[in-house]
Amino acid sequence: MRRDAAEIFREALFEMLPDRAVKRSLSRVRLKDEIILIGIGKASWIMAKAASEELKERIVSGAIVTKYGHSQGPLPGIEIYEAGHPLPDSNTLKATERILEITRKAGEAQTILFLVSGGGSALFEKPAEGLSLQSISDITSALLFGGADISELNTARKHLSLVKGGRFAIHCKPAEIFQITLSDVLGDKLDMIASGPAAPDPSSSQEALSILTKYGIPLSANLESALRSETPKSLDNVSFEIAGNIAGLCRAAKKAAEKRGYISKIVTESLEGEARLTGAAVAEHAKGEMNRPGSGKAKRCLIWGGETTVKVKGSGNGGRSQELALAAAEKLSGSENIVILSAGSDGTDGPTDAAGGIVDGLTWEKISAAGREPMEMLEDNDSYNALSISGSLFKTGPTGTNVNDLVIALGENL
Repeated sequence: MRRDAAEIFREALFEMLPDRAVKRSLSRVRLKDEIILIGIGKASWIMAKAASEELKERIVSGAIVTKYGHSQGPLPGIEIYEAGHPLPDSNTLKATERILEITRKAGEAQTILFLVSGGGSALFEKPAEGLSLQSISDITSALLFGGADISELNTARKHLSLVKGGRFAIHCKPAEIFQITLSDVLGDKLDMIASGPAAPDPSSSQEALSILTKYGIPLSANLESALRSETPKSLDNVSFEIAGNIAGLCRAAKKAAEKRGYISKIVTESLEGEARLTGAAVAEHAKGEMNRPGSGKAKRCLIWGGETTVKVKGSGNGGRSQELALAAAEKLSGSENIVILSAGSDGTDGPTDAAGGIVDGLTWEKISAAGREPMEMLEDNDSYNALSISGSLFKTGPTGTNVNDLVIALGENL
């Protein structure tokens, strides 16, 4: 079942690969003859490569920025930058300035093809007047470690930036923007994906102020001034296409599981909450489903898609998918018929080299047998090392896509 879970995950990802998604989208739209290609996010290199193969010499200039290690080489006519994630760094600013310089020259006779994927919030940034990169990073860290959800995080980001919350679209006028998006936000909210650089922003300055207050972030005069500057609420130079999302990933996983003989069900495409609590709930749901009296002997697959959060209280290493898996392992302890895989579709869960974890009824016991206390490691947010000890890390390397996280439970009714 561990092998099946890994194969189902990888097969589902194949259907959401950015090159396939971009080519599908470009086949349905007519762009102007001259195109400026801009890409932001973890999948931007693969998206740009696909666009370059389709549009060829029509691309007159372009630049992309992706996470370190996610570029796979040069692309004709396109400048490539790598920068920090989940926190912006000096290369973020450098790449953003270059993108602004290129698009500043765009005219009505050109289309800006804007390729957006998860991670764009950190990778595309120009702080508002009076704010520094360090202040943006400090606020982002405080929100992440405080357990803010993606909506809260991006609402704050939009009001602290000169390129988020629709402000990039204003910068690009009079040129028109066609945005192809790989959604990593539940509900595919365009203003939230990468903090909506080219999307109208329905959130208000007051909402952003309230979020910072909620998480105890002190308001300096410069910070409060930046937050008071309102974002655009309507735009007339942008059109959008969602090329891939968590719903598509869940459907692809269900199809892959059924091909392998599993009776499959998508439990939800909007999994949220604290990773540790969610992992326990996922395991209990799986146990109830697989061990339901009178259900007959059959191979079963349950699928969840979404994005949880981690409330950081310890000093360990890990990510939300790994913490979910470790919490699930506690509840699975002693079970003989269930495997749970929890992984990020981008292949890099948190600041680690693992996509997530794959656990079963022996995982918790293996950590104890190695002389470590698994509950203490969970409390310390040290899921990476706990799963490593038990041989339960799930590694794929960077996948080139990012459409939220997938949780797969496989089992057989006893």
